[in-house]
Amino acid sequence: MKKSDIFYAKILLFGEYSVILNSKGLIIPYSHFRGELATLNKDRYTDFEFAKRSNKQLLEYANELWKLQKASKLNVKIDVAAFIEDVNNGLYFESTIPQGFGLGSSAALVASVYSKYANEKINSRRQISSEEILKLKNDFAELEAFFHGTSSGVDPLNSYIKYPVLIKGNNQFETVGIPRNENGQDNAIFLLDTGKSRKTGPLVKLFLEKSKDKNYDKAIRQKLIPINNQCIDSLINGDLDRFRNSLKQLSEFQLNYFSEMIPESCRSSWETGLNDDSYYLKLCGAGGGGFVLGFTYEFDKVKIKLGENGKKFIPVYRSNGR
Repeated sequence: MKKSDIFYAKILLFGEYSVILNSKGLIIPYSHFRGELATLNKDRYTDFEFAKRSNKQLLEYANELWKLQKASKLNVKIDVAAFIEDVNNGLYFESTIPQGFGLGSSAALVASVYSKYANEKINSRRQISSEEILKLKNDFAELEAFFHGTSSGVDPLNSYIKYPVLIKGNNQFETVGIPRNENGQDNAIFLLDTGKSRKTGPLVKLFLEKSKDKNYDKAIRQKLIPINNQCIDSLINGDLDRFRNSLKQLSEFQLNYFSEMIPESCRSSWETGLNDDSYYLKLCGAGGGGFVLGFTYEFDKVKIKLGENGKKFIPVYRSNGR
């Protein structure tokens, strides 16, 4: 079997929950965590128990795709027979992406399977057309449904093409560039570890239930969505002052309206950042556990401050300020 491509984790920078109501969203690949298809053999240096569990999961996945294909319920063209044969020969997914932390562990797996076994494959590239992006998204939605019941397909799309993807609403997507800010400040985006995993489904269900309340739905549509879109637009356009102002508003809104999604382990840190303006926290995906996202203009100071409180964090991006 030829060597498989590597696929990265993903981070939804903006758009959690609001994209359900057609807001903009911005998702980026995160190369700190990654995964690739590999074959379990005596020459492979890995955690064999993990590899065997992964192989078992891949067999369940491949068999489900086989059933769907035989019933003519799988639109994406995949060589499922070759996939099953490789799984029976020890195929597994070698991955450092933590599961249940909102970083797209299943997305990277699905991207890997598509890359290796798709017929009439659309190749990843920087200037990929909007029509091809939409086709990939729909294919990935089918392929990832096994893991979540339903899937938008956006997470594996991002993992596959390896460029930031702007979700424009109304089923429109495009790859974008995010300017690097060389303004002398110690800008950084970081992940703060809440210390526990979570499942997305129940949290999305909770949000949909809360949205049945007219006042809550009005706040989401008239407050959250404009703030979310301002964050994305100002970041892409390099307007740091507007971005910082919008980011603080977003952090405040989520603290007030998404309290069930914010783990107690990071609530005080969330409030501290808002009170002294040294950093701002927001949900990373569904919330409820996993990671939360942090943004700061003085990373060295914030690193010390959070470290003193025993918080574990990982830089996602850091400018060349100092």
